[in-house]
Amino acid sequence: MKQGANHHKGPRELVTGGEWLFGRNPVEEALAAGRRTASEIVLPPPFPDEDDQIRRIRDEARERHIVVRTMDRVQLDKLTRFGHHQGVALKTTGYPYVDFNELLRDAQDDENSLVVVLDHLEDPQNVGSILRTACAVGVTGVVIPEDRACGITPAAVRASAGGAEHIKVAHVVNLVRAIKDLKDAGLWFTGLDWGEDAKPYTKIDFKGRVGLVVGAEGRGISRLVRENCDFIAELPMPGGFESLNAGVATAVTLYEILRQRS
Repeated sequence: MKQGANHHKGPRELVTGGEWLFGRNPVEEALAAGRRTASEIVLPPPFPDEDDQIRRIRDEARERHIVVRTMDRVQLDKLTRFGHHQGVALKTTGYPYVDFNELLRDAQDDENSLVVVLDHLEDPQNVGSILRTACAVGVTGVVIPEDRACGITPAAVRASAGGAEHIKVAHVVNLVRAIKDLKDAGLWFTGLDWGEDAKPYTKIDFKGRVGLVVGAEGRGISRLVRENCDFIAELPMPGGFESLNAGVATAVTLYEILRQRS
């Protein structure tokens, strides 16, 4: 098995600075996962009959000795860049990417490992949606490229409803090399795309160690990544619509994988 050399960044290089997560579920899940270090939190003023979720977040913050602040709507809108914050925001360290070699070992150790590769997706809503589904079906991990792609930003965490906090994501320099390393570890890769070589997604055998590649919005899978896929799968569209949202297409395929395995 190839480990690759000097093409994967470790987590310490990426968890630097800080950022504001926002939204009730993302903040609660970040606290529950415990993978980040939080320094302060913005919550609504306490009320005797406040929402149960707000109460849980407040209690967790106090238990961890996180500074609790209140902030008016205008300030909080600016702080979260007008994200859908629901009155809640958490100042924390950056997203805790894992070292690719850790994910590689996990994939090799599990005979039913499932790794999702995002080929230069740029929309945080799609990235977050995919991470949410990936967390729900229990994927081994997700791989994303460093350049020309959306990282796991607060907006992506918000779109994942906090699921991103519970899943392993590796940031890599060379996506093709990462796929080759995973293939050496025993994974068979299927790319979601179209073309004469594409098969219906239900005709692909998804048992055993599997990798799923999702292409960028509009452009699809890049040429070199496509050439390293063992199979190409497409979703039927008898309605004549040109394509599905990347997050939706990935969710449909991941649940087909789950169905085959169960």
